[in-house]
Amino acid sequence: MLSRLQPVTIAAKRMVSTSVTKSTLAAPAVGPTKLGTRSQAVFDREDRYGAHNYHPLPVALNKGQGVFVWDVEGNRYYDFLSAYSACNQGHCHPKIIAALKKQSEILTLSSRAFYNNVLGEYEEYITELFKYDKVLPMNTGVEGGETACKLARKWAYKVKKIPENQAKIVFVEGNFWGRTLAAISSSTDPSSYGGYGPYMPGFDIIPYNDVPALEKKLQDPHVCAFMFEPIQGEAGVVVPDKGYLQKVRELCTKNNVLMIADEVQTGLCRTGRLLACDHENVRPDLVILGKALSGGVMPVSAVLADDEVMLTILPGEHGSTFGGNPLACKVAIAALEVLMEEKLAENADQMGHILRQELEKLPKDVVSVVRGKGLLNEIIVINTEYDAWDVCLKLRDNGLLAKPTHGDIIRFAPPLVISKTQMEECIDIISGTVLGLKNLK
Repeated sequence: MLSRLQPVTIAAKRMVSTSVTKSTLAAPAVGPTKLGTRSQAVFDREDRYGAHNYHPLPVALNKGQGVFVWDVEGNRYYDFLSAYSACNQGHCHPKIIAALKKQSEILTLSSRAFYNNVLGEYEEYITELFKYDKVLPMNTGVEGGETACKLARKWAYKVKKIPENQAKIVFVEGNFWGRTLAAISSSTDPSSYGGYGPYMPGFDIIPYNDVPALEKKLQDPHVCAFMFEPIQGEAGVVVPDKGYLQKVRELCTKNNVLMIADEVQTGLCRTGRLLACDHENVRPDLVILGKALSGGVMPVSAVLADDEVMLTILPGEHGSTFGGNPLACKVAIAALEVLMEEKLAENADQMGHILRQELEKLPKDVVSVVRGKGLLNEIIVINTEYDAWDVCLKLRDNGLLAKPTHGDIIRFAPPLVISKTQMEECIDIISGTVLGLKNLK
C-alpha cells in the first residue's frame, strides 16, 4: 500500500487496491503532524486565524476532479462525503465549470433591482423539470429552509386564515437544515441549539417516522406546515418505513397543511431518484433544494411551489442580493443538465445497491447497522477502543475520506459519477479497514 506519509511519486499516486494487506490497514492511525509540513501549516493557519466552529478531519485538500481529491502533499483520496452531497456531479465537472467561466465574463450580478436575461431561463428550466408553477431562488440551503417557513406562514394567514401570529410549523426530532436561529429553534441537537436562546416561537417537534404522532399534531387548526427530510441526513441516514411519505402526504392534504420536503441533501439524484420523495411517488407542496444545485461550484438554493403558495409573498417581503444572480443561474442549469444527461439517479441507485450489499457482509461485532438509499448510506460502528473518528482516520490513511456524525455513525456519500470499478476499490478499502479493526480487538 502507498504510505500516506511518504513523498508521492507519479507511480505512487495510483489509488490503493485489493492488494492492500490487513496488517497494513490495521496500523495505528497517524496524527495530522505526520502528514507533512505543508498539511500541518494549513491546519495551524486555520487554527490561528479562523473561528473554531468546525472540527475537520486532518487532511488539507487543494485539488478535486471527479470522485477524487488531493491533499497538499499530493496524496490522492476517494471523496466519500461529496461536500455533504454538494458535489453529486463530481468535483469540477467540465460542463459546469465551462458554464461558470463563460457567464463570469459576461455578467455575474445585477441584483433583483433589475431584470437580467438569465434568471427567467433558469426559472423556466427548473420549474418544468420538477413540475411546479414557480421557483424562488436563494443561495444556501438554510436560506431555502427559511424561505419555506416564511412562505408557509404567509400562506397560513392569507389562505388558511389562521389568526395572526398563531401559525405553527411541525418538525421532527433529529432534523437538520442549518444553523440560523430559526433552524436551531427546530433542532433537538444540543450542540446546535445550546446557548442560543430564546428560540423561534411557533415550532413544534414530533418523533420522525411516527405517523400517529403526526396525525395527532396536524389536528391542531393552527398548524400550517410539516417540514421534514424524506431521509434524514445529519441524524445518520435514517430511512423511514415504507409508506411513510405517502401517509405524510395523505395527512397533510386531509388537514389542509403544507407538506414541505427538505431535499437539500436527499434531492438531485442522491438517493437514486431525482427527489427522494419520488421513491413513493409523492409530490410535496414545497420542495427545498440546494447543495448539488450548483455541482459544488457556488452557493445556489431554491424553493419550488405552486402559485397558491408562492404568490402569497409580495414585492419587498423577501429576497436576497445574490439570489437568482446570472452566474448562479447558468451554473444551476448546467448542474441540472449533467444530472439528467449522465443519468446520475440511475447510477446512484445501482452503485448504492452494490455498496450496501458488500457492507452488509462486514462483521456485526464491528459494524452493527448498514442503511441508506442510492448513494446516501451509513454504517454504525460498535464502540470498542476505536470509535467512528478513529475509523475515519484509518480510512484516510488508506485513501478514502469520510466523516463521522453523532459519535458512532460514518456516512458514505461519494459523487454520483463513481464507476463500478471505482466502487469496488472503495469497498475493498472500507472492508479492509474494518477487518483490520476487528483483528486488533
